[in-house]
Amino acid sequence: MLREVVTYLDGLRDIAIDQHGFVTLTQALDAGVPQPQVAQMTARGRLERVAHGVYRVPQVPATPWDNWALAVLWTGAPEACLSHETALAAWDISDINPNEIHVCVGKKRRLRRAGGERYVIHHHDLTREQRVRFEQMPITDVPTTIDQCIDWGVPTYLIKQALERAGRTSLLLAQEKERLAQKLEDRDCVQR
Repeated sequence: MLREVVTYLDGLRDIAIDQHGFVTLTQALDAGVPQPQVAQMTARGRLERVAHGVYRVPQVPATPWDNWALAVLWTGAPEACLSHETALAAWDISDINPNEIHVCVGKKRRLRRAGGERYVIHHHDLTREQRVRFEQMPITDVPTTIDQCIDWGVPTYLIKQALERAGRTSLLLAQEKERLAQKLEDRDCVQR
């Protein structure tokens, strides 16, 4: 009888497959990989250090969403999720093309790590229902995303586009669409 030998790298690859090729140091330690082993795998090119506490497993193919997944993992916050303009782009309900990656963490979370220059960090305490999954990444649901974008000052035509497109799907119920349309109208009246 043969026993399957699972190496540390195999274990990290299994984690990284579900995270667009990335694994955090915390996840590695939780999986039983000693920190010196992580350093050794990095020195040998088996892992690539891409950010503070985040490693890429080169054996896992790149995806179009790598930068978004990295942004969420970079925070080190379990509650982190894509939000605002980035979530709006992910849901593909408007023509928005954000220059930065928007990530939401809890109100009390303070991030003091290098490497977040391309990220806009928002502090909101979201409910479990407001956080959903997109391509295996945590993201704000459509109503929350549109609500955040109204508050953030995203141009009206992009919000109207999102309301129209999402309103034709099950992602945005009619009652939520009406509430958000009213909020957008109220915002625009104040700005005039």
